[in-house]
Amino acid sequence: MRTIVALIVISSLCWAASEGWAQSPAAVRCLPSTVRLRPTDTTQGDATATISAAKNETESFQVAVFAEGTVLTNVQVAIDPLKNGDYVIPEANVRLFREECVPIRRGGYKATEGPGLVPDPLVPFVNPYTGEALGKPRWNGEEGTLQPGRFGGNGFDVWQGRNQVVWVDVTVPKDAPAGAYTSAVRVSGAGIAGVELPVALTVWNFALPDGPTHENHFGGVDGVASYLGMDRNSEDFRDIEERCEAMLAEHRINPAFPRRLWPAVQEDGTADFSAVDGEITAFVERYHVTNLEIPRAPFDDVTGANRDKALNFFRSWYAYLKSKGWAERSYHYMLDEPNTPEEYERVRTLGAMVQEAEPGIRRLVVEQPYTQNPEWGMLDDAIDIWCPLFGFIHEPSVKEKQAQGDDVWSYTALVQRAPAYHPEYEQVKENDPPYWQLDFPLVSYRIAPWLNRRYGITGLLYWSTCYWGSPERNPWDEPGFRGYWNGEGALLYPGSDAGIEGPVASMRLKSLRDGMEDYEYFVLLEQRGGAAAVEEIVREAVPTWAACTQDPYALPQLRQRLAEAIQARTP
Repeated sequence: MRTIVALIVISSLCWAASEGWAQSPAAVRCLPSTVRLRPTDTTQGDATATISAAKNETESFQVAVFAEGTVLTNVQVAIDPLKNGDYVIPEANVRLFREECVPIRRGGYKATEGPGLVPDPLVPFVNPYTGEALGKPRWNGEEGTLQPGRFGGNGFDVWQGRNQVVWVDVTVPKDAPAGAYTSAVRVSGAGIAGVELPVALTVWNFALPDGPTHENHFGGVDGVASYLGMDRNSEDFRDIEERCEAMLAEHRINPAFPRRLWPAVQEDGTADFSAVDGEITAFVERYHVTNLEIPRAPFDDVTGANRDKALNFFRSWYAYLKSKGWAERSYHYMLDEPNTPEEYERVRTLGAMVQEAEPGIRRLVVEQPYTQNPEWGMLDDAIDIWCPLFGFIHEPSVKEKQAQGDDVWSYTALVQRAPAYHPEYEQVKENDPPYWQLDFPLVSYRIAPWLNRRYGITGLLYWSTCYWGSPERNPWDEPGFRGYWNGEGALLYPGSDAGIEGPVASMRLKSLRDGMEDYEYFVLLEQRGGAAAVEEIVREAVPTWAACTQDPYALPQLRQRLAEAIQARTP
């Protein structure tokens, strides 16, 4: 899927000054993909964009355009073809986005970055579904046809003393020759004598797999239907749903198994896949899906009157997945955060029923690997995948579950520290793991797979990527979940505000993708006999769960060391 595009994003991606540089009202700087630059921020940046990547990897960098002495109008940013001898990376593999800002009016709990305009949505220069350029928004019809959407892509204005940042994605094809590639980013506009930023890309001599190795679950997208006022079964919504699925898959997130592909259920509870087998196979292959969730049985009282139907339902699902070779990485998301003795008993009852139906089904419960209250009893016989919050991690408990053959994933939601029932609460109660809101560092998303690798945790879960709330609330204008948790549950934005019938990606989603790609480096190096090197490098980034690096320049440097170690072991 992404070829480690040794995009040496020029260490921080910068601009090289041209002959007329001193007279230009625009200053251009290069930034790595790990930093967030607000409109009034300043930075030294770099004068060249140097990046590196593997084959089948996407690497990103940022280009900041500063208006130094006057307002810049109709600024155009373009990039020349990336060439290595006669080989040229296809134009479609290099995409540019204008970073739009969303307003944070009130800082969230424990936020480390203050209120204000925060760049996050990435408006593409070209509509990915129509191929049309998304230029400057037109606020009235005086210049021709009114362009839909409030936010445009290329051809933007920059107010004096401010900046506008452009995000660049480069996806390296699988068959790209390893070696050095060169290009240039060009900036022009009214009163700007062309400014050029050299780009140097190194492509490593190894490739990433098509789908994610790191197991993951990021929720479904069918809630978008109600936000958009669409019938969930309509063709219009199906198009939107598939575009959301494709965007998640593009960023190494397994799209949730869509309801439109659920099999018919017979009277005895057996799932009949005959009518949807071809579509399911196409879905898995098209999006390189590496995890499939077995849905909950569609009956009431599955442990009582409909127990036999539920048993048949789970057996037929597992049998189908096994026949396709997908069973090993499938799972059943059984329950979410049991927090009472009755809910603990429910976990045990459901767990026993699913195990009776098919012992091979992994039962996932969002719960930490230690009991919340010893009086409620244990859950060991009912859970195969434990999924604690970042702040709830306790390494000895994780190792204990793994030693008995269970898997451990991790997840995050809101801003939550260790609970009072954490086995080492007094030692960790003031610790803060990375939090996934807009007013925390961008690197918080990328570091998550590093955290998991440090503790041998094999999966990552998040409750939603597109929870936009009610139609009255627009996440472009009101990014606070429940009015407070800024950006929570929304890594995608509705595209209508940019004139797109589909989702718009966020910088946070890109950062998470980079972390998922980093995880592929861990696996590749370990497969080549470099487990000790992986351990050493990962521990530099994550000495402990709460002491992980927040330095935006550290992870790219550590990834560079991983790549060099893999390259040295690759024929």
